[in-house]
Parts: sequence; structure tokens; C-alpha cells
Amino acid sequence: MNKKINIIFDYDGTLHNSIKIYGPAFRKAYEYLIKEGYAEEKVWEDKEISKWLGYSAKDMWNNFMPNLQEEVKKKCSSIIGNSMIEYLSQGNAELYDGTIELLKELQERGYNLIFLSNCKIKYMNEHNKLFKLDKYFNDFYCTEQFEFKPKYEIFNFIKEKYHGDFIVIGDRFVDIEIAKVHNLQSIGCLYGFGSYEELKEATFLAKEITELKDLIYNIK
Repeated sequence: MNKKINIIFDYDGTLHNSIKIYGPAFRKAYEYLIKEGYAEEKVWEDKEISKWLGYSAKDMWNNFMPNLQEEVKKKCSSIIGNSMIEYLSQGNAELYDGTIELLKELQERGYNLIFLSNCKIKYMNEHNKLFKLDKYFNDFYCTEQFEFKPKYEIFNFIKEKYHGDFIVIGDRFVDIEIAKVHNLQSIGCLYGFGSYEELKEATFLAKEITELKDLIYNIK
């Protein structure tokens, strides 16, 4: 590889099967809303919950229950965040099969790997610690560090530090949006939590994480 290529990886739904810890955390926050009289009882299926994966905490609550008082949104966001860290510490988090092997090979081939997630700082740091992600990633960024600005705006900061070409890989519209705004190559991850409709404008689509390697190598 002659020219340095930078790969921006989303995390939840792209490398991490986050519904394993997000599902129970979401249900815990919803139980609080029921208890406090803010919501009616409802049984939430994983598929319904997973549509909120990939949103920043701020955007998730503003879309899910926009009329909630801000302090209640913050309380529920805290419940979800703290619960996910708790489940993480209990060993309930899991990366998709083949994730570490993929990252290791890409790093060994000389790609710069950049972590960019719509998550909070503590969440990012705890996952880094658990899975030793800093063995593979050059840098870690999350939207909380930038006051939950959109990913396509955060990219302006990243491109000042890293030169060369960029590939964006993710499972939600906010990832493909980076590529569209900045005219970059992208891979939409259909195995994650986004729909075909929101990923269809990606340069390539991956049905399984095992397809990513060949797609990356084929990008000129």
C-alpha cells in the first residue's frame, strides 16, 4: 500500500454487537419512566430498541420522547449509560466474530484505524480497556468529546490530523453521511442495526463483517 489510507470505524453495530447490553439498559430506563408516570407499560423487543443504536444520547431522547423534560431525559440517559457499563463489567458485551482478527490484519497492513462513535467518553474508554482496542486503533473519538456534534462535523477535526485517503465504515445513516458530505468512500454494514434504505448510498455494502476485508482492499 503506497498511500496511507485512514479507516474511520463506527463501533456499535459495526464491530460491537451492542444490543446485548443496550437492550437491557434501555428496558431499565423505560421501567423508570413507567414508575415515575412518564410512560405507559410496554414490552420492548430487541428489534424495536435497536433502531436507536447509532444515535447520540441527546438525539436518541429528542427523537424517542421529545416532550420529556430535559432533566428526565438526562436521568434516563444516565440510567442507560451506567447500566451498559455495569453489563460490560459483568462480561456481557461481545464483539462480532472476527472483529479482532480484522483489526489486527488491517493494522499490520499499514492502515490508520480511527474509532468514531456516537457514544459517551466513559463507554468508549471502558470498551477500549476491556477489548484492548488501543492495540489496533490510532485514535479514539466520541461525540461527547465534541458536545454531541454530528459525526460529519467531527470529521473536520480528524482530517486536520490525518492525511491521505479516508474510508468510512458503519451501520447507520450518520456514518454514510460523513462520506456523502466529504465525498469519501464508504462501506455500509447491513449486518448491524441500520436499514438498507439508510445505507444504500454507501460505496459498498457488507452483509457480514467477514466481507469487510476484501471490500477495503478493493477500494482504490
